[in-house]
Amino acid sequence: MVIPWWRDAVVYEIYVRSFADASGDGVGDLAGIRQRLPYLRELGVDAIWLTPFYPSPMADGGYDVADYRDVDPLFGSLADFEELVAEAHAHELKVLVDVVPNHSSAEHPWFQAALRGEGRDRYLFRDEPNNWQSTFSGPAWTRLPDGQWYLHLFAPGQPDLNWRNPEVHDEFLDVLRFWLDRGVDGFRIDVAMGLYKEEGLPDVKDQSFKAASPIWGRPEVHDVYRAWRKLLDEYPGERMAVGEVWTDDLADLALYVRPDELHQSFNFAWLQAPWSATAFRKVIDDTLATVPFATWVLSNHDVVRHRTRYEATEPGLGLARAKAALLAMLALPGSAYLYQGEELGLPEVLDLPAEARQDPVFLQSDGTLPGRDGCRVPLPWSSGGASHGFSPDGARPWLPQPPDFAALSVEAQTGDPASTLEFYRRALACRRELVGSIPYTIEWLDSAPDALFFTRGPLTCAINCGVEPVRLPPHDRALIASGPLEGEMLPTDTAVWLRTG
Repeated sequence: MVIPWWRDAVVYEIYVRSFADASGDGVGDLAGIRQRLPYLRELGVDAIWLTPFYPSPMADGGYDVADYRDVDPLFGSLADFEELVAEAHAHELKVLVDVVPNHSSAEHPWFQAALRGEGRDRYLFRDEPNNWQSTFSGPAWTRLPDGQWYLHLFAPGQPDLNWRNPEVHDEFLDVLRFWLDRGVDGFRIDVAMGLYKEEGLPDVKDQSFKAASPIWGRPEVHDVYRAWRKLLDEYPGERMAVGEVWTDDLADLALYVRPDELHQSFNFAWLQAPWSATAFRKVIDDTLATVPFATWVLSNHDVVRHRTRYEATEPGLGLARAKAALLAMLALPGSAYLYQGEELGLPEVLDLPAEARQDPVFLQSDGTLPGRDGCRVPLPWSSGGASHGFSPDGARPWLPQPPDFAALSVEAQTGDPASTLEFYRRALACRRELVGSIPYTIEWLDSAPDALFFTRGPLTCAINCGVEPVRLPPHDRALIASGPLEGEMLPTDTAVWLRTG
């Protein structure tokens, strides 16, 4: 059986604005990514996922798309994109791009026509609003001068599209073709469980991400992904799609990855799990029993970085726990999605000044919610300079970096065997050596109540979430550990890979 490349891939998310700036304007761009492709190849990932780089007024960091078939001059040009794809492929890296089908920008030509009273059935307009609230805080409706209201489940600059209009279907199939023809290997689908809303748009008591709510996870959405899958299958090279599906039900999540729909869907249960052997085991068991092709993720551009999440419950242990969780994640069957900067052990930047914050979550809540800027601070590449190597010529980055980023920079960590960066490089190299020769299943071993031991053929992974060291299971040798071992004992907040045979 031929195993598709994406089944076991390690995918590295690039938040384009914050990865690397080649132009010197303080904002990351496609040329900056291209310059850093050797770094990504050396890190050991298999693919990169680019957040939106399309023309946009940046009401939500580019997730408000004004033109789905071009590149915003802030990030470069279409030629820059094509060069990036070609060079990524030369480095044996696949390229995924974000597609944003739930909503467009308010500056999209379709919505500009709607403001003139033309083609309003491409969006969701009503004479009276219902009680729905924006995910970013405040009402989900904005009133136009003519008295009608339009729906925006996110920022007012992100009007929701009406997927009951066939024009919307045709438009996005054409958008997918546009980027597939330019060599992309797949798509990450933003708000993949959104798209359809219950007809009549009824009021709701609970607006959380529940399966088949009036707002999220409507059954009609699956026909969209059947059409998309058919299109993807027409192209060579195992083109794929992974959905951002927030749901409270793994059985519902599994519906998105049926054989004729999406290839993968993000499994946020792993990201949401507390530091607990019991919680980790439940997520692992439930996922592997329910979802055909598992994905695992600890951080992304929308959540507090996992080092800081673990730090919040046990000060001083966040980094140790983050490294241990990473090792456990990489040992599981399926693909792993990394978020830029986690390989440096970057924490969430919690003390950004209010005047620097740009996230609509912060702005729409009048500062009562911190928003997501803290996980989007530009990466530190070098120890010195105004931007720690993020931008050339002393340009200051679009979000300020804290002073402690100097010690966490790529330059500071490269070559230091005790650094988080070198740990990630070793872990990914070890995984690459093993992944093709071990089964796509796990078996649990007996362990202490606050530890987890599981095997995949000759590989054993052990993680200790408790407060006391635990004895390691039988093995021939240790391959890699997230921290120093104590003889045959596994210390607290530590994980290890062991080899037998």
